[in-house]
Amino acid sequence: MADLASKTCEVCRVGAPLATQEEIDEFMQQLQGWELVEIDGVKRLQKNFKFNNFEDALSFTNKIGELCKQENHHPSILTEWGKVTVTWWSHKIKGLHANDFIMAAKTDDLL
Repeated sequence: MADLASKTCEVCRVGAPLATQEEIDEFMQQLQGWELVEIDGVKRLQKNFKFNNFEDALSFTNKIGELCKQENHHPSILTEWGKVTVTWWSHKIKGLHANDFIMAAKTDDLL
């Protein structure tokens, strides 16, 4: 499988298939520190990034924002003093799609 970070998100439409458990297992092997979480019955990818101060956390948040504009895929981001929590899932299909794993890998590459 090609490196996730080198891939581009595809347009996700209502009715697109969720990632299978086999795909999730395969994709998770390529990600470091990301967790599978379930919120309101929806599977998501989540990771906490630590920083030394608020300014660095905000700078990272802004880099994620630029990436999102390029890929047209958007996470939930919580920016706090010294910490950014990023949560990826595909809203249209209420779960995980390959795009979410691609974006998680690309998020890691921003550091």
